[in-house]
Amino acid sequence: MKKLALDAIDIRILCAVQHHGKISKFKLAELVNLSPTPCRVRLDKLKKSGVISGYRADIDIDRMIDLTKVIVTVSLKTHKKSDFDRFESYIRDIDEIVECYATGGGSDYVMTIVSRNLTDFQCLIEQLLKEEIGIDRYFIYIVTKQVKKTALNLVTLLSE
Repeated sequence: MKKLALDAIDIRILCAVQHHGKISKFKLAELVNLSPTPCRVRLDKLKKSGVISGYRADIDIDRMIDLTKVIVTVSLKTHKKSDFDRFESYIRDIDEIVECYATGGGSDYVMTIVSRNLTDFQCLIEQLLKEEIGIDRYFIYIVTKQVKKTALNLVTLLSE
């Protein structure tokens, strides 16, 4: 995949959008110290390139309801492309699986699962095992406390 070349102004625009979400072109231009029209042109270029993939609200669900969060590592029985494709295709449609990363090393996947309680979580795990999607073994880690959650520091990561 071809990487988009970004300059300091693009990075400032991305940082502002990351921090403030969808804001007016005038406020964005003010934040990045650029006039509104060129700022909007650059923002449109970033959107069109896919660098900005959407706008979301960061909702703190813990303020509304108690939920069970579990980190699950999964290793598959066999490691053909079709095995990975079958597993990934199946888990994409499960709402409780909010994150899934293919990993190298000791396990094939690391998933974050959010459910109403441990009973619901156990039912989900049993369903995954019943579906014959290639799970050899899994380990669960109950989340007791979120220690850190932050946005990427784009300035540090994108600086040369």
